[in-house]
Amino acid sequence: MRIESCRLCPRECGVLREAESGAGFCGMGADPVVARAALHYWEEPCISGTKGSGAIFFTGCSLQCVFCQNYEISTERSVGKRITPQELAGIFRRLEKEGAETINLVNPTHFVAAVRESLLLYKPSVPVVYNSGGYDRPETLRILEGLIDVYLPDWKYVSQELGELYSGAANYCTAVKESVAEMVRQTGPAIFNDKGILLKGTLVRHLILPGNTRNSIQVLEEIAALSGDLLVSLMAQYVPCGRAEQYPEINRRITAREYDKVQQRLFELGLEGFVQERGSAKKDYIPPFNLEGVSI
Repeated sequence: MRIESCRLCPRECGVLREAESGAGFCGMGADPVVARAALHYWEEPCISGTKGSGAIFFTGCSLQCVFCQNYEISTERSVGKRITPQELAGIFRRLEKEGAETINLVNPTHFVAAVRESLLLYKPSVPVVYNSGGYDRPETLRILEGLIDVYLPDWKYVSQELGELYSGAANYCTAVKESVAEMVRQTGPAIFNDKGILLKGTLVRHLILPGNTRNSIQVLEEIAALSGDLLVSLMAQYVPCGRAEQYPEINRRITAREYDKVQQRLFELGLEGFVQERGSAKKDYIPPFNLEGVSI
């Protein structure tokens, strides 16, 4: 593939991306680079079900979150194999045959052009999940309309300062609000099958950061004000990863008091969805990025 002037993400670098190389913020070429493509059992129950989600982890990222659990592939870009859109479509088929309840595109923002081509070649019969950091452009998401069944974005911050400090994106707050609005426009209200799998809808994730309960509460309030069709996944799994040790204020797990305070506001707002227990704050749930399902 080749992208003449890339504006897929809100950074709108406008650079040329050849198949194997690119000078944009994400540092990636136009062809998808994948670090792992295998069944994954630790997403929300409506995504993983009982048989697992067919999770395809893309290398590179349009954000630079200092605490990213996937820092090895998102920022360091130390693992990953370049494949073609045709090969990506083949991975969809294989994961579906292995029993995946959903096809889960993990951090696909910078490879949307290739993802679209792959889905036009083969659209799985199970729900296709667009699992992003929430740092997307509505204009980019529109080219995926009809190809994505479930949107699973993060909503990290309401503060420009936090967006710049922890993710290198001062415009994160504006971008995530606009992108989530587009996501819910495309999917409408949540629809589940009789096994509890989310067939269509937008499920917004929010990870509670230590020392930032005010931010978390404001994020939940923004979500509640945006649309009544949104589901919420409140995540307590924060473990210091990446470069978090360089930021003492977030170099710890969240406390029970922080967790309870944010959870209480979630209930007060009447938001529907999922709440993760504090016991999930373990690195055990981070999969190994070893090219499983890619190097075949």
